Amino acid sequence: MATVTFRDESATGRPLDEFTLPGLPARISARELVRLRVREEVARHNAEPGSHFRGLVRPVAAETELNGRRVGWERQADLAERAFQRNGFLLLVGERQIEDLAETIDLTADPVVSFVKLVPLVGG
Repeated sequence: MATVTFRDESATGRPLDEFTLPGLPARISARELVRLRVREEVARHNAEPGSHFRGLVRPVAAETELNGRRVGWERQADLAERAFQRNGFLLLVGERQIEDLAETIDLTADPVVSFVKLVPLVGG
């Protein structure tokens, strides 16, 4: 089992947020890792009603209106997968960029996973 630190960074490398999650398998696909991260952040948000959602991807406004302030993790995980495929964020494990959600990651070798949020350019 591995303990992993999930770190959010700006495009300039400035740390935005960080949390640690123990008990993960030693080897995992990038897709499973993204989904686990999203499930954890949604669970933390839903445990604190009224808190501002600070996750990898922003919930659809209609979802938060229908469910009050609760967010569904599976929908958020699907949104995160699509955002990854559209280059909405970079996924770095150690110093290595992950480019495919099917890629297997050894979490015992690189226990720090960084999500670099990219900001779309105006007109681009």
